[in-house]
Amino acid sequence: MGSCGTWAWQELLVLLSSVWLWVGSAQPTPPGPTHTPGPQLKFRLAGYPRKHNEGRVEVFYNDEWGTICDDDFTLANAHVLCRHLGFVAATGWAHSAKYGKGVGRIWLDNVNCAGGEKSIGDCKHRGWGNSDCSHEEDAGVICKDERIPGFKDSNVIETEQNHVEEVRLRPVVSGARRQLPVTEGIVEVRYKDGWAQICDEGWDSQNSRVVCGMMGFPAEKKVNRNFYKLASKSQPKQKRREDVGSKKRLFTERQQLNYRLHSVSCTGTEVHLSMCTFEFYQGNASAACGAGMPAVVSCVPGPLFATGSAHKKKQRQQQQGQPRIRLKGGAKVGEGRVEVLKSSEWGTICDDRWNLLSASVVCRELGFGSAKEALTGARMGQGMGPIHMNEVQCLGTEKSLWSCPFKNITQEDCKHTEDAAVRCNIPYMGYENLIRLSGGRSRFEGRVEVAVGAGDGDQHRWGLVCGEGWGTLEAMVACRQLGLGFANHGLQETWYWDTSNVTEMVLSGVKCAGHEMSLSHCQHHGTSLNCRNTGTRFAAGVICSETASDLLLHAPLVQETAYIEDRPLHMLYCAAEENCLSSSARLANWPYGHRRLLRFSSQIHNNGRADFRPKAGRHSWVWHECHRHYHSMDIFTHYDILTPNGTKVAEGHKASFCLEDTECEEDVAKRYECANFGEQGITVGCWDLYRHDIDCQWIDITDVKPGNYILQVVINPNFEVAESDFTNNAMKCNCKYDGHRIWVHSCHIGDALSEEANKRFEQYPGQLNNQIS
Repeated sequence: MGSCGTWAWQELLVLLSSVWLWVGSAQPTPPGPTHTPGPQLKFRLAGYPRKHNEGRVEVFYNDEWGTICDDDFTLANAHVLCRHLGFVAATGWAHSAKYGKGVGRIWLDNVNCAGGEKSIGDCKHRGWGNSDCSHEEDAGVICKDERIPGFKDSNVIETEQNHVEEVRLRPVVSGARRQLPVTEGIVEVRYKDGWAQICDEGWDSQNSRVVCGMMGFPAEKKVNRNFYKLASKSQPKQKRREDVGSKKRLFTERQQLNYRLHSVSCTGTEVHLSMCTFEFYQGNASAACGAGMPAVVSCVPGPLFATGSAHKKKQRQQQQGQPRIRLKGGAKVGEGRVEVLKSSEWGTICDDRWNLLSASVVCRELGFGSAKEALTGARMGQGMGPIHMNEVQCLGTEKSLWSCPFKNITQEDCKHTEDAAVRCNIPYMGYENLIRLSGGRSRFEGRVEVAVGAGDGDQHRWGLVCGEGWGTLEAMVACRQLGLGFANHGLQETWYWDTSNVTEMVLSGVKCAGHEMSLSHCQHHGTSLNCRNTGTRFAAGVICSETASDLLLHAPLVQETAYIEDRPLHMLYCAAEENCLSSSARLANWPYGHRRLLRFSSQIHNNGRADFRPKAGRHSWVWHECHRHYHSMDIFTHYDILTPNGTKVAEGHKASFCLEDTECEEDVAKRYECANFGEQGITVGCWDLYRHDIDCQWIDITDVKPGNYILQVVINPNFEVAESDFTNNAMKCNCKYDGHRIWVHSCHIGDALSEEANKRFEQYPGQLNNQIS
């Protein structure tokens, strides 16, 4: 076969985009009756775009390859299938033909495994070949990238197998070798145990755009082809030095070119090179690409990854004005729920028809590459507020999502359970190589060790981080840098993880905002180490998690329920004991007189992907005899009255009297109840209601003068419990107080409005002089 051009397009797409994992059913057949059919089963992963440990599951049964339907599919099913494929376990699964539609039979449907079965045939299912599904429902799995020890399979790619899975940019300029990210170089594809080049005959900017998108860059730029021609052709060294000059000295070592692909033709909207049309060189390709040279690509980095002052200045100019799109709730840079700005208010996108083309427009608009995944079903948590767009259908060439066709939403169309999200390709920065964990029971926990002195030509050494001041925000950055998701806990003492031979403290004073990509981007003492306790037991540690909670206050309820009450002092003894009154209350003539209280209800929703649980275990909860309940958190919310310039004139705080599921969304069961010393927390999809008529659900405004103010409520103000997003924990309202009555209006979550709308909110008429007009 001289080329792939003779294949039908549908067959070519399946072949080019797959790494076939032919796997025998290696586990021994259990004794006794079994549902496993007579013929030996084989399994493979297929589809695009994907890594070697994920893909559409295909099963070989009755001499024919087929797929598995995603109806009733669970993680337990994925565990069984991943073991078939030689991996120790599954980390996730995919529905709706995420890795592309298969062909042929759909062998299994309504599969229901417990997770411990030796074979998928031992699980309950409708019977082999009995399915009511289409290939649009093909299931996929994501396996843990760890092989079963001693697992034997035939996972060897055949010499002439036609596929493109892994692509890289190889820099050939000295100086560029160490600098990350790599924005320019020769395009190479993985082939056998090495790398092969692509012939650039017919190569154009659309091909470059696809490669740059895969590498995590939003755009491509023209490259000096003649410069690279000197590198790829055999020339005398002296001549090459004269042509290139000293500023861009090429590596002197020669690399034997091994061409693999030619005639690549992309439209520019593909998210992976395997989706473009191309042909393979067959047999001995040593004389290939006679009139051409290796394909070279140069990419433009996004704002987060730009290097050099000129780059950054240009990016700043392009970024003037507030963006109209953002990502929320993702653990890593370049992933999250998609939110768009319309009429000065942020809202979400419904996932109807949400696909990789639209997701890639989002990713590139934000300065990342093309999309790795277009996620549906609120996989990055539910948003709040309006849903601005539905049935977005981008072509993939648009500069902005707002340029794509879409439908406006109606109340019946979508709910926040259908919020769309993305995972974008981002440039490789190597940050994960500068941090590691030691001593933990799993790879998600341990004492933090960082590499220092890893400069040019230096051999780095590992050291510890001072635990003093280490908290949730710092742990969030560490877990992100490790690629382990969110922080569950940031620990200041780690004596129980004292198993490493690393004992030197090398980093102190770490203070992070929480959004940084690496601990080195946070504030710290640098080389001037300043740590009171330098023993290893006081080294910082983390416990990471793939998911996290996300608390939001229901702002309209605050506005609807706010009122003033003059409460007699003789009814406030318990509240005074728990510091729920202003300091001047101590000077009052108890039990005579009263305190003026601004009361309101708080309804706190958990819209994240993990339950919100107090950091302290039940053994350390504090019993308050007066109110007769346990406090699982000392401070759960802050209530403040602020002047226009931000000065606090009254405050209240609310300990977690009882964190429980007051109500839940449909089909969500309550898990937490405070009665009888029960477990405390807020389940995903549930909310905890603190009614306006319970103690301490107020702000003592006895000493506040008439005027215009801002009411601010902040949940989890000390970041005591990790969340996926802390920017939405504050709520603000405008208040007008005339000394007798109060008007509370314009309540909103802190990041729900545009920057301009927030400025108008803080400077509405009469606000500047703080006087009643």
